[in-house]
Amino acid sequence: MIKTFGEFIEIQPKQGEYLTIGFSPSCRSLKERWQNNGLSADFIAEYFRVFFIGKLANIDPDEEEIIISNVKDSVKYVANELLENAMKFQNESLPFTAKIGLSLYDDKLVFCVTNCIDEQQVEPFQEFIKNLLNEDPQELYFKTMRSNALGDDNNRSGLGLLSMICDYSAKLSWKFEAIQTPPVTVVTIMVLLEIH
Repeated sequence: MIKTFGEFIEIQPKQGEYLTIGFSPSCRSLKERWQNNGLSADFIAEYFRVFFIGKLANIDPDEEEIIISNVKDSVKYVANELLENAMKFQNESLPFTAKIGLSLYDDKLVFCVTNCIDEQQVEPFQEFIKNLLNEDPQELYFKTMRSNALGDDNNRSGLGLLSMICDYSAKLSWKFEAIQTPPVTVVTIMVLLEIH
């Protein structure tokens, strides 16, 4: 059974420049790799910076450097947030490889992160997504910041996802796929950043 939220589309990665990295829990726990999330995000950002340079024809060199720097910072931030969420919520009892993929097109960057989560996480996560899609993102962002500042332990946060929407104008969508053998839910989050 598949359930989607937002405008989730299946991406054909071979249509553009793309990179996919997998993180298997079999040799080292994903939680132990937490400190490497920033390193992985740096690598992804630098990798795509090289390909992005050639896309800016007829632009002033000074302006080009600013645009490239902004895109690199955006890629690094989004990749790091997505990796942290994937590692935090991954069900490590299953031999499932969490993946992050990034595709570069002429007008957009598309991130896809796939991981599997515990069944008891599915419903609260889907409720959070419904709130995220139906409420004003700016209001929800400040409400979540206040809740975090007050130490509300009942709050799942989601500040990183809200920051992607509010600070980077990202478009988010999700796909939940229930797999029967073994019973598990695979979640894919797609984040689309338009390139201007």
